[in-house]
Amino acid sequence: MTLLFALDIPAVPIVGRPEQFPVNRIYCVGRNYAAHAREMGANPERESPFFFSKPANAIAQNGAALPYPQRTRDLHHEVELVVALAGDALAARGECLSLAEALAAVFGYGVGIDFTRRDLQAEAKDKARPWDTAKGFDDSAPMTALTPVAKAGDLSDAHITLHVNGELRQEGHISDLIWNIPELVAELSTYYRLRPGDLIFTGTPAGVAAVVPGDVLEGRVDGLETLKISIGPALRS
Repeated sequence: MTLLFALDIPAVPIVGRPEQFPVNRIYCVGRNYAAHAREMGANPERESPFFFSKPANAIAQNGAALPYPQRTRDLHHEVELVVALAGDALAARGECLSLAEALAAVFGYGVGIDFTRRDLQAEAKDKARPWDTAKGFDDSAPMTALTPVAKAGDLSDAHITLHVNGELRQEGHISDLIWNIPELVAELSTYYRLRPGDLIFTGTPAGVAAVVPGDVLEGRVDGLETLKISIGPALRS
């Protein structure tokens, strides 16, 4: 097959390996920390998780200076543990995975930020419209290199934080997730045929807030590479 033109495949580095991890799709989980659900005005009871997505080219590399996005005056940070999927469990089926198969499908972990144009999201909610323009814009998913599972170890109670200009904004533990990692992967596999290269942003703790040009953000999860990015001026006025 000959393609009309070449396309770059988004990819992220892998800690300790020369290969890069090609990104297929990015799934995100809404309100998966009870405290964050409350701050967004939602009920934190353990109902079925809901998902939304970002395009693969929303990925931005660690260390980047990201332009402040257009069409918003209220850009919010949401730090998250990112789960990367690969392996035989997906190659064999990828759908309706058991909890054991879901856990076996996890290749590694990273730290990411789900940037949100909160004013556009509020407008979409008010008008019962999709969230795509609020969530799926360019550079809306910066993340670190992936740490393979064997190197990351047990992250079930890891500490997760986000600092902005050295000030603590968000803090929690992975054990605070309403739906844990194998549960999320298994549930997601009932909606989609999961593929190697899929990423899951697993939810954010409380403390989401706005950022402005000039801000420097540092996201951390115990045992993983630190995410450090900055917010630059908008590309156009």
